Amino acid sequence: MAIERTFLMLKPDAVQRGLMGEILGRIEAKGYKPVAMKFMRIPKELAERHYAEHKGKGFFPGLIEYMTSGPVLVMVWEGDNIIMGMRSMMGKTNPQDAPLGTIRGDLAQQTGRNLIHGSDGPESAKREIELFFNDYEIQDWKRSLDPWFTE
Repeated sequence: MAIERTFLMLKPDAVQRGLMGEILGRIEAKGYKPVAMKFMRIPKELAERHYAEHKGKGFFPGLIEYMTSGPVLVMVWEGDNIIMGMRSMMGKTNPQDAPLGTIRGDLAQQTGRNLIHGSDGPESAKREIELFFNDYEIQDWKRSLDPWFTE
């Protein structure tokens, strides 16, 4: 068992379409545990730092404009191998390639409006969590249901 943390973000399209509850319900039903959440509008400078690896690419300006266009829900979740588990739950970046049963496969239509972001590895999870949360905002708590999800 490898309990780890990941960063997740419900993007402006998820918020505007009223899908926060649907998506959060799926994550919670899987047995993952929320340890931090913040509803916010991302400042341009923070969006640019978050997506820094895409700077210079043709889609970068549009991505930044989109990500700062409305509120998002940024979160830290914890669970057994959650990074890879959430990547699987989200589905491929392009919803057309995402299998049915995944968040993107069921609820999204285009890459540019794919509802959710999740860290792609431990290093990016650490970096992204540190960009959006201070240590005191992340809760370390025990859930009475935990033994029913993991051995």
